[in-house]
Amino acid sequence: MLKRFKKITKKWALAALFSALIAVATTSVTLAIILADLPNPEQFETRQIAQSTKIYDRDNKILLYEIHGEEKRTTIPFEEIPSYVKRAAIAIEDSNFYNNPPFDFKAIIRALLANLAQGRIVQGGSTITQQLAKNAFLSPERTIIRKIKELIVAFELEKRYSKNQILNLYLNQIPYGGNAYGIEAAAQTFFNKRAKDLNLAESALLASLPRATSYYSPWGNHIDELLKRKDRVLEKMGELGFIDTKEKEIAKKIKLEFSQPITNIKAPHFVLGVQEYLNKKYGEEFIRTAGLNIQTTLDWNLQQTAEKAVKDGAERNRELYKGYNAALVAQDAKTGQILALVGSKDYFSPPEPENCQPGVNCHFEGNFNVATQGLRQPGSAMKPFAYLTAFQKGFTPDTIVFDVPTEFAANNEKCPLIVDFNNEERDCFHPHNFDEQFRGPVKLRTALAQSINIPAVKTLYLAGIDNTLKNAQNLGINTLTERSRYGLSLVLGGGEVILKELVGAYSVFAQEGLKHEQIMILKITDSNGNTLEEYKDSSAPVINSQYPRLINDILTDIDERSGLFSSSLPLTVFPGHEVALKTGTTNDYRDAWALGYTPDLVVGVWAGNNDNSPMERRGSSILAAVPIWSDFLKETLRDKQFTSFNKPDPILSQSPILRGEYIVNYKTVNQNYSQIHNILYYLNKNNPQTTAPTNPENDPQFSNWETGVLRWAEQNIPNFTIAYNQPIPFGAQLESANASPDFVIEIPSPKNGDYIKSTNIEIAALISSQTDIKNIQLIFNNEMMDQREGSFGKTVNYQFNLIPKNWELQNSLKIKITDIANNEKNKEVIVFR
Repeated sequence: MLKRFKKITKKWALAALFSALIAVATTSVTLAIILADLPNPEQFETRQIAQSTKIYDRDNKILLYEIHGEEKRTTIPFEEIPSYVKRAAIAIEDSNFYNNPPFDFKAIIRALLANLAQGRIVQGGSTITQQLAKNAFLSPERTIIRKIKELIVAFELEKRYSKNQILNLYLNQIPYGGNAYGIEAAAQTFFNKRAKDLNLAESALLASLPRATSYYSPWGNHIDELLKRKDRVLEKMGELGFIDTKEKEIAKKIKLEFSQPITNIKAPHFVLGVQEYLNKKYGEEFIRTAGLNIQTTLDWNLQQTAEKAVKDGAERNRELYKGYNAALVAQDAKTGQILALVGSKDYFSPPEPENCQPGVNCHFEGNFNVATQGLRQPGSAMKPFAYLTAFQKGFTPDTIVFDVPTEFAANNEKCPLIVDFNNEERDCFHPHNFDEQFRGPVKLRTALAQSINIPAVKTLYLAGIDNTLKNAQNLGINTLTERSRYGLSLVLGGGEVILKELVGAYSVFAQEGLKHEQIMILKITDSNGNTLEEYKDSSAPVINSQYPRLINDILTDIDERSGLFSSSLPLTVFPGHEVALKTGTTNDYRDAWALGYTPDLVVGVWAGNNDNSPMERRGSSILAAVPIWSDFLKETLRDKQFTSFNKPDPILSQSPILRGEYIVNYKTVNQNYSQIHNILYYLNKNNPQTTAPTNPENDPQFSNWETGVLRWAEQNIPNFTIAYNQPIPFGAQLESANASPDFVIEIPSPKNGDYIKSTNIEIAALISSQTDIKNIQLIFNNEMMDQREGSFGKTVNYQFNLIPKNWELQNSLKIKITDIANNEKNKEVIVFR
């Protein structure tokens, strides 16, 4: 209690001291100095303006934007300012303006206490007269001394001028944003009309701007907040009796049409993101007047390439799929620096009538930044996070799961285990694959590379939803916070993400588990050359490198990928470069994604419609985003040197299902007992490298998965019911179905995707096996180039100088080995001429 009393006493003592300072400051000498500098109203138009802040590209040469480089102002007589404008300003800024003294003492005390509590200026408590004093005569610094000066000047203003004169000066003086100073410039800038022609709704909206001109800008990222503030102005006007209820309600319902900005701005969505950061850290007024030099991370050449790719791709999608918009983000994987950012196909484009249908609103807004603000469902672009988590648990890329019709709603009588795809019961969940085909047993490697849905859902279950969400968050996805909403559909798009964050998360794959903080600014200097802040890499490992390497090894596998892309595969291949790729398309075709990367560069593309309306499904609608991504990357990689991903460590396992065998044999002395079951029969999903579960049927998903697997086996394996799944006698030993030992073939030279400039290829391979190797073959473009037979032991260091005669643009180089039990394995790399 004593502490609280001392705290309160201290605050009031400081308040008393503040009052004393005002008394001292208002001596005749001080007043004479300040009053001598007070201009007449006619001088307001000619006063000196502050220096503008300039935003540049990464080379500090290309001027992207100049924040308030000039003040656009046209002073108009008080009589020409509509009463709506005057009353709106009074209602939101100083409701008792005509009765108040120059300053509101209660508001000042309230602000003072808040400022003392925070140890800095956080509230102003300013009247209209004080705001005029601050904007006309004083610096934007937020100090107590400046506040004292503001009170003195405000007091003197009200001695010299009438309330109407002060309101007139205020409305002709204050900034509204977009370089517009004064109500006339604001009306022309935002509504393309004279101030005298403004209606009530427009007047209320303009009155909403001075409090935070950049944040509430009609061209910015906070339109919803601006419209809410406009409605608040109307409510205040109604409470004060300035308008009646009918006028208020009509004004609320009016749909305001803003003029398009006429300004010299490059990379507008990127620039607005930078400006929002600056305003938040330094304050809008400081940024508007301090003359800062902002050196950003933007690569202007890449930005132009990105803008062209997005614009061309969106136009193509418009014709093919009725998809009107797209966005792109490119990030330096090694630094976290954003190199290019396109938030929509055209920042300045108006709504497009062709996209509007009767009864359907048109929501194509070019200034909406999909890249940083658009919460969109990622579709299959979420799958790598589930596979990453599964690998972390101990599952392998060769692990077998069954791609068969599966009902994932457990223990629900409304959802039969034998899937009925016509069953539309909400509680049931039996996803399709994109091509409506079912492949039977598939490896996780194939399932991820070809983006097969049913194995992905099973992988998410094996990995665990909570574990997957945690990994996604660790990698940089911050929007998946509503845990109760997310189920097994998460890997098919059951949550919302932001493109910029998704690109940042994929950069952790590219950097093998190292996460770099995303940044857009390299350096900020003031008008005197002093450095206010400068880029320093902020990075930390967030996951063991082995698991991202497994993801990279799969997503760079062109052969595995070909099953998904078919004739469109060339869009995903970049001669001389190793590129990983993951696509995503939501089930209703509202969103299409392409996320791809090299070890140095990550590029993400979204395509769709701003109003969330679905695109039209056609045979290649999965490619709505891929051509944009491909066009950008082909241009960007043209002059870049080859870089390759590190290969993951080999994984050895005793479990047949983890080694890619879906038929598991148990053997006694006289008989084999072949088994075909779902993965939950063989493995503990929480620790797959340990012994099999004692009672697998206790897993809530076991019966659902087993039903689909057995149904597939009955339809595809002859004599299944007779020859398979017989009871296993006690003492039977587990045996691999193919008795196939583990082979490891590493080809460090040439690397997959190498560009060969010489006439020969120096080949080096490391080969190991659990049994002795008896035969090694080198095959180039399906032609045998070298064959060696003998007893090589279990480890071979293979080298060969190949001089091909059958060169093609894209070439297959394959090493095939055979052991003494005639088991075979091969490893292939693609090289380019």
